[in-house]
Amino acid sequence: MKMHRLNNGLLMPAIGLGTFRSQKEDAYTATLEALKIGYRHIDTAAIYRNEAEVGRAIKDSKIPREELFITTKLWNTDQGYLSTKKALKRSLALLDLDYVDLYLLHWPKSYERTRDSWQAMEELYEDGFTKAIGVSNFNFHHLEHLFDTAVIMPAVNQVETHIELQNHKLQEFCMMHGIYLEAYAPLMSHHVKELLANETLKSLAEKHHKTPAQIALKYLYERDIIILPKSITPSRIKDNFEITDFELDDVDLETLRKLNKARKIFPEPDNIDY
Repeated sequence: MKMHRLNNGLLMPAIGLGTFRSQKEDAYTATLEALKIGYRHIDTAAIYRNEAEVGRAIKDSKIPREELFITTKLWNTDQGYLSTKKALKRSLALLDLDYVDLYLLHWPKSYERTRDSWQAMEELYEDGFTKAIGVSNFNFHHLEHLFDTAVIMPAVNQVETHIELQNHKLQEFCMMHGIYLEAYAPLMSHHVKELLANETLKSLAEKHHKTPAQIALKYLYERDIIILPKSITPSRIKDNFEITDFELDDVDLETLRKLNKARKIFPEPDNIDY
């Protein structure tokens, strides 16, 4: 599997297991199954309320810690200088880990809270509690404002990205600043049935002897976007991981680009009330 070298030199697997909305025991079994299949990158968050179960699966997998890449996120109500430090240490206790590989600021709120939270995250990074820091749900203006005060640049920006919301311009902007784009909901989340029924994806799936979901994931993978497909079904967890044994040609890529509709499923970050 492809690995991406982040702006601080850390290697990050290009495919991870998402655990959004995975309830406690489902998160445990899905994480354990993913690790058995070969995943080494697991994504969780404080607000998912499944960090303890993810951590238990990591422990039960018996895989050496240094072979894994674990992400968690700072929730909105914990933003602020002191509360950010407490929040990561609380997450580490739940995960039963000494450090995470990536800590993300989950949503932008006020510029002041972002600034204070980021300062704390920089110090947590310097102190070794996280190997890299980044953001989630940040658009151009959120990033530009963060750049004004950040000492350490974000390594990753995790945003909704899928076949109908392709984020070409945002990816270009991020990469210009050394920031990898990471896709949550790469299979359109609760609209996955629409994705699976897409005739273009079905046609390309037949051409490559793959599934429509695998074509949709491969498109992002080939664009050097880190992907986080979420599933609690073993067969789908396996399918989502098995996208490295075929290639999309230039015609395929151009065809898939035309599926972009700028369709957002999750809220705009400036409009959230949580």
